[in-house]
Amino acid sequence: MIATLPPWLLLDPLLTQWLQEDVGRGDRTTAALFPPQGEPAQAHWVAKADGVIAGLTLAARVFYLLDPHSRSTPQISEGDTCTAGQTLITFTASPAALLTGERVALNLAMRLSGIATATAAYVAAIAPFPTQFVDTRKTTPGLRLLEKYATQVGGGLNHRMGLDDAVMLKDNHIQAAGGIGPAIAQVRRAIPYPLAVEVETSNLAEVEEAIAHGAEIIMLDNMAPPLMAEAVALIRAANDRIKIEASGNITLNTIGTVAATGVDYISSSATITRSPWLDISMRWGS
Repeated sequence: MIATLPPWLLLDPLLTQWLQEDVGRGDRTTAALFPPQGEPAQAHWVAKADGVIAGLTLAARVFYLLDPHSRSTPQISEGDTCTAGQTLITFTASPAALLTGERVALNLAMRLSGIATATAAYVAAIAPFPTQFVDTRKTTPGLRLLEKYATQVGGGLNHRMGLDDAVMLKDNHIQAAGGIGPAIAQVRRAIPYPLAVEVETSNLAEVEEAIAHGAEIIMLDNMAPPLMAEAVALIRAANDRIKIEASGNITLNTIGTVAATGVDYISSSATITRSPWLDISMRWGS
């Protein structure tokens, strides 16, 4: 899957908002030293740790919003692995733009590169299996578009971008509706074509009920691997078109064992919620 950034039509207002948050009433330090549009200067980014790079295009856009004449020369592509000490990209822009935009640009790239790095590790752990790794909606408010982009850069897939992407009947939905059968029947009458229906299950009885009522995707939530393998066999025997997702406390140490049960997808929030930022610094000059 090729990682694709959302269009600038969506991203520019976010980048502008984040610049406004940081600049406030003005960059006191930079404004005292440099005019808004001075002679172009250069700065380059250096990785201070090994990892997978994501967000260089966004960083270049941050500087562009501050100086439309800015230019960038990447030394590495999105999704490539960097090593500590490696030069990642060179920016040419007015000194004011480079210094004012530095923190917002670095924050974004370090955050997204951290997610891409963690995702790549999870994806590598299940490489021997046909199972695919997907993220969740546990994202930072305001950053979902970009955090899910970083998942793609790391080799993972995106689960629902939002609640309008698909129907997912989780335990609270099912309990409130009076069971899996009544819940599926009710949403079928209300949702537009072609939304899929996913049902969260925690035991074989719930799996059987989800199969009987035509769920397109069945999530096996917090099941031990032996029970999960049994559930996979049950679903495959009933309808091999049903997609199977495993979820719940998946770690880098356990994801291979889960993939070996034969599920189609493994979802985890850990790559977004627990990933450390990749350390990158900006240095003046070419």
